[in-house]
Amino acid sequence: MRVVFASRNRHKAEQVRLILTSLELVPLDEVAPDLVLEEPFDTFEENAFAKARAVVVATGLPAIADDSGIEVDALGGAPGVRSARYAGEGATDRDNNLKLVQELEYVPEDALTCRYRCVAVLVTPDGHEVVADGVCEGHISLEPRGTEGFGYDPHFVPVGESRTMAEIPLNEKLGFSHRGRAFRGLAHNLGL
Repeated sequence: MRVVFASRNRHKAEQVRLILTSLELVPLDEVAPDLVLEEPFDTFEENAFAKARAVVVATGLPAIADDSGIEVDALGGAPGVRSARYAGEGATDRDNNLKLVQELEYVPEDALTCRYRCVAVLVTPDGHEVVADGVCEGHISLEPRGTEGFGYDPHFVPVGESRTMAEIPLNEKLGFSHRGRAFRGLAHNLGL
């Protein structure tokens, strides 16, 4: 099945390709280069469906999308759905990480619990919709470590690990990460 991946994030695309090997993932820029994907909602699920539905309308093809982020308990679940824009519109990973560390600077180490959350969806032109989610629990390291990954990976230490997500090779990480769990769940729900 040909499915458009409703994202321009090359890191996500690489991960999804490794998980959904039975699908032909079509890059968004190949079929809808001018389409702007909006994330206006307060939940990962609503944002993922908004992106997938927009791609289906624009292309007439089935679409897969996700929305994901980090939820830090000491910040009341923030940045959450605003993870990519935590330090403002157009913020870089570095900007977002700096803001996160600054806000957590005086939080006791045992209170730096967090989780990565991902919701993955598929929408077809005939209106069929499938959803799956994945969570990876962890804690924040105020000192960044590693170069494998993106987003908050240099600061996220999964439960049971001493390494940050940015220190864990991708193939290993996909076995337990939020995105790995969400897209394997989506594949299961699709019977793939």
